[in-house]
Amino acid sequence: MVIDDLVAPETMDALESELAPFLASTPYGDDFSGHHTRRTGGLVSRSPASRDLVMHPIVTGAVGSVLGHATTFQLHLTQVISIEPGQDAQYVHRDQWAFDFFSFPNGYEVTCNTIWAMTDFTAENGGTRVIPGSHRYDDKLRFTEADTEATEMRKGSALIYTGALYHGGGPNRSDGPRNGVNITYCVGWLRQEENQYLSVPPQIARELPDDLLRMIGYAPGAYALGYVDDLRDPIAVLRGGGPQSSFGSNVITPPA
Repeated sequence: MVIDDLVAPETMDALESELAPFLASTPYGDDFSGHHTRRTGGLVSRSPASRDLVMHPIVTGAVGSVLGHATTFQLHLTQVISIEPGQDAQYVHRDQWAFDFFSFPNGYEVTCNTIWAMTDFTAENGGTRVIPGSHRYDDKLRFTEADTEATEMRKGSALIYTGALYHGGGPNRSDGPRNGVNITYCVGWLRQEENQYLSVPPQIARELPDDLLRMIGYAPGAYALGYVDDLRDPIAVLRGGGPQSSFGSNVITPPA
């Protein structure tokens, strides 16, 4: 699903300005991530403007709907993906293969993802290519670029899709880079792809609002996941507070 003009183009300009030095120093990728593609992470720490995208209410509402079968969801990764001219189409894949290629039950979503257009996305410049409806397909299928459709959207728009959707970056046959902001979310009981606790150093994390900290992962992922030592709340520990307990703060009823 594409949501047009979800933020003003000026918001993307702010991200681009904040992240420009990091993007310029990021090395190119490999056969999968792209030999003419840069992937720059650590956005919450490096770009204050990115925090509004992470916590955008329309996006988090959609994510909550898709991942509502879990007790909580959390930030999975943040990344600018810059596909430069000459890059071939990416291998068509599912993002949920990051979990060691485990085949989750068909229809059981474990991630919900966004790609925000930092620049306009077109078929020519590498707009993300998708196979509509493929989140219901069998796992570990093989597809080619010819099986996909290009996502075309204006700067400031966002593509929202599940981790089960077969997709890939498109080939860039234009004369400029295609920049997108990939922000993804996963259920609270899975390991995050990007280590948020090191990507966002404690001295920066302590200055962030509690709701963003919880999204990063400073919160129980279920009944007994994510506490610190003697069942202490991770936000209280981060801020140097007292022995507040977090154990059991997400009480669930076992299935019958």
